[in-house]
Amino acid sequence: MTLKIGIPKGSLENATIDLFRRAGYNITTSSRSYFPAVDDPEMECMLIRAQEMARYVEDGILDAGLTGRDWVEENDARVVAVADLVYAKQSFGKVRWVLAVPESSPFHTVKDLEGRIIATELVATTRRYLASHGVKAKVEFSWGATEVKPPVLADAIVEVTETGSSLRANKLKIIDTVLESNTQLIANAASWEDEWKRRKLEDLKLLLEGAINALGKVGLMMNVPASALDAVLGVLPALKMPTISHLTDPEWFAVNTILDESTVRHIIPRLKQAGGQGIVEYPLNKIVM
Repeated sequence: MTLKIGIPKGSLENATIDLFRRAGYNITTSSRSYFPAVDDPEMECMLIRAQEMARYVEDGILDAGLTGRDWVEENDARVVAVADLVYAKQSFGKVRWVLAVPESSPFHTVKDLEGRIIATELVATTRRYLASHGVKAKVEFSWGATEVKPPVLADAIVEVTETGSSLRANKLKIIDTVLESNTQLIANAASWEDEWKRRKLEDLKLLLEGAINALGKVGLMMNVPASALDAVLGVLPALKMPTISHLTDPEWFAVNTILDESTVRHIIPRLKQAGGQGIVEYPLNKIVM
């Protein structure tokens, strides 16, 4: 038996393949094929645009796939949300679909857009959002370069953003958040009821979540004399508590912990000053909670 899984083609492609690598799956793509090779004989991969993924999973063409929660909602797809995997193209956080207008425009709230034109790729969701605020506006599908359309081709846009930098570069201001989204592992309902496929998906969920947990973190281990142990522990922030074990010399301890990678460059000098020796920093692929 094989599990047919969709990998999002486009902006999330590289981040997803790297996440699978951290989880223990090596996926190899080719510019001439939409069927990447994977080093698991029980899995078949196919590259599908995130916008279409939910529909193919719902129809059973794929057993599972990775796509944004935004596209599941946009397509009103009846699929099983197996796992929330909070990563994006540039960061480890969620993304937002925002309502944005030119900085110089007189629009300050969604109510100001009554009867106006809004350009977006997320048409159905935007229409539902406007209806929830009692606003009637024309929602046009945007084929790309949405940020450049106001004020000539549209009065406002609904666009996805991680940092807001692209919007600011195009002199747009955000007036509301339409939807917050993150990547999800989704499954076909019938595939989820299949015992073998469900177990395979649950294993995949465990490993992918472990890889997500390890993003931005590193391991740190060192030897510490008993006289300096309290001082070293006072320097260390930890995921929970550091692991402390005796060395063969009863006057020495081994200390092992997990840290945010961004803090290590500040902490290692303090650990050395506090008495830590043989300090080793090492990368992490997975943290299974």
